[in-house]
Amino acid sequence: MVKFAAIDFETANEKRNSACSIGVVIMNDTEIIDEFYSLINPLAPFRSRNIYVHGITEEQVQEAPTFAELWPTLSAYLEDTILIAHNASFDMSVLRQSLYKYDMPCPNYMSLCTVKISQLIWPQLENHKLHTVANYHEIPLNHHHAMDDARASAKIFLAALAEQKIGTTEEFIERWLVSKRAKTARKQKATKSTKLYF
Repeated sequence: MVKFAAIDFETANEKRNSACSIGVVIMNDTEIIDEFYSLINPLAPFRSRNIYVHGITEEQVQEAPTFAELWPTLSAYLEDTILIAHNASFDMSVLRQSLYKYDMPCPNYMSLCTVKISQLIWPQLENHKLHTVANYHEIPLNHHHAMDDARASAKIFLAALAEQKIGTTEEFIERWLVSKRAKTARKQKATKSTKLYF
């Protein structure tokens, strides 16, 4: 059976390697089966704007593990999973940059974005921000708490799986991965075509 991990990071400042909390929700294609949450000491300054968003302060993470210290536990949760996130490009970037900060390699995780999935499956929504989609599905949300955001992303993904009518879960995933690869190829082609040569 396919296993998924919905993840969400909060950061101490504008840098993607300043993760200060993470929420992880493990699920199969029908239900949530495990959860994990931790504060993270980013060894970096906290910006007032970020504190305003998530409420985490430098004092609160003084005794928390660094990302390097947390990674053995976290990687065990993420092993053999497909990662799910709302605005996955952000969370995947935080994951990569947090690993690179400590000179650790980043595994080649497959990832799916619930923003893009929501845009396709529920196009009638006013927008596809996390709180909007969560509200549509009556999912409780304490927004910008990493555990709540990861849990909401997980439930949105499960709702999308339940609503899609064509094929198996594996086929659903493959359609999204093929779509991602096609979009990446188009972007790369467009970038090459706009280069100027002198």
